[in-house]
Amino acid sequence: MPYEELEITTPTPVLSWANHPLGHEETKMAKNVASLPFVFKHIALMPDVHLGKGALVGSVIATKEAIIPAAVGVDIGCGMSAIKTPFTAEQLEGKLKKIRLDIEAAIPTGFNENKDVEKLVTNWQRWRDFQDLHPGVQDLQGKAMKQMGSLGGGKELLLTVVIQ
Repeated sequence: MPYEELEITTPTPVLSWANHPLGHEETKMAKNVASLPFVFKHIALMPDVHLGKGALVGSVIATKEAIIPAAVGVDIGCGMSAIKTPFTAEQLEGKLKKIRLDIEAAIPTGFNENKDVEKLVTNWQRWRDFQDLHPGVQDLQGKAMKQMGSLGGGKELLLTVVIQ
């Protein structure tokens, strides 16, 4: 599939596979992200790219010495955590699939949920705020309680390994 390099002035190029012309706001957002000092090589825009918050949803942003969880589509950032480990690339060679499968076995993903509600979840003080939510979701508190500590409905596990 052919791509085009956007004709914008940025420290790193923006390569686009978008199946539509970018609007003014989309172009501005791409320019802002491509101007970040830790962007590596280039920004890639996928065919269905569209506005997000801070970064375009459907953009691929490789970084050097930085992680931007929200840059992969804002809502996926809520299910991410950056954890520095002592492992080297050599120690992880050939083991990433097993690590991912082990994480998926321990943390409910997609539309799955925990079997039981954890005591820490039950003690969370903000559950009373459910009464202030839209009436259509107020009865979902029990489901929400079982999804705390999971990646919730519609999310997939994103395993990113940063090698130093």
